[in-house]
Amino acid sequence: MSDTGAEKTEEPTARRIKRSRDDGQVARSTELPAAAVMIAAVLTILMMGGVFASRLGDMLIDSFTFDRRTLDTPSLLPATFATQLLEALLLVLPVMAVTAVVAILASGVTGGYHFSMKAVAPKFSKLSPAAGFKRMFGSRAAVELLKSLAKFSLVAGVLWALVERHMVELIHLGSMDLQPALAAAGSLITHAALWLTLSLVLIALIDAPYQKWSYIKRLRMTKQEVKDEMKDMEGRPEVKQQIRRRQREMANGRMMQKVKDADVVITNPEHFAIALSYDPTADGAPILLAKGADHMAALIREEAKKHGVEMFASPQLARALYFTTDVDKPIPEALYHAVAPVIAYVFSLAQVRPGVEPMARPRPKIPPSMRFNAKGELETPVERKT
Repeated sequence: MSDTGAEKTEEPTARRIKRSRDDGQVARSTELPAAAVMIAAVLTILMMGGVFASRLGDMLIDSFTFDRRTLDTPSLLPATFATQLLEALLLVLPVMAVTAVVAILASGVTGGYHFSMKAVAPKFSKLSPAAGFKRMFGSRAAVELLKSLAKFSLVAGVLWALVERHMVELIHLGSMDLQPALAAAGSLITHAALWLTLSLVLIALIDAPYQKWSYIKRLRMTKQEVKDEMKDMEGRPEVKQQIRRRQREMANGRMMQKVKDADVVITNPEHFAIALSYDPTADGAPILLAKGADHMAALIREEAKKHGVEMFASPQLARALYFTTDVDKPIPEALYHAVAPVIAYVFSLAQVRPGVEPMARPRPKIPPSMRFNAKGELETPVERKT
């Protein structure tokens, strides 16, 4: 049982983070998508260049100028407004499409894309006045308030600086003709949009890392919580299976490295492979360095070929060693007389030179109590005869 009063100093485990994501809690920065959308909108308008400005100017001129016949015929006004509205939608449609795509992409930068029904499900705990006051006056609410004030101050400061710098142009707009006034206003708006975009980018560069840090901080665990979670995970069947699989992989990797030190590899010749090592100077039995069946047997044979280890085909002896001897253990005494001629034969091959012939290839005799079939079952008398 975890100590709830202990200090949470440990980084969250992968399981803790996954549970948090399943509950709909992810590191999310709202400022990053806002800045990305603003950048996309400004760049799209700038890329459209004179086409956007020209069409926007024509639309504004049309909206401020009316045919007298239209004014005298009220029934024509809805059609006129509908036409102007359609032109406006067609003009901003590329900007809307680009910003929509950018908003979707930018929203997944910090927390990724994840949908959880738990996040949208109603929570009656939120109806509690105490919980509501805690959320309103908690540390997260205070940080969000300070962030909003800083954002407002920065944006307001930028706008005030722009207005103060271009005050003369703004005052003269009212005395200019329509087309020059629209051109001047468009230039001022573009200038303001660029500075506002830079402001939002600055805010996003601060907010995105903070949100990620804050998210990890909220998920931190006590030392006891980490221990409890590790115990819980180790007790789950799928985790145990994964641990055993990794242990087998590590053991097989170490075993394969020993094949190069073997004196002989006894094969089935395809289904089993057993690597043996024997030190004539030591007073002991041959040691089984590696063994495998099917795919593992093929790997052992391949490793033996690579390092020039002699291979000896003897199906019954290979099965007997495979089913009776563990890795890094000496062979059973009952197989001494079967293995000894094989070892002697392999050593004689190393002594072959002009005028010296190797000994005849032996035919190991396996005791009845050591004769196994491919399934690891002792052979019946009928199987032995066949």
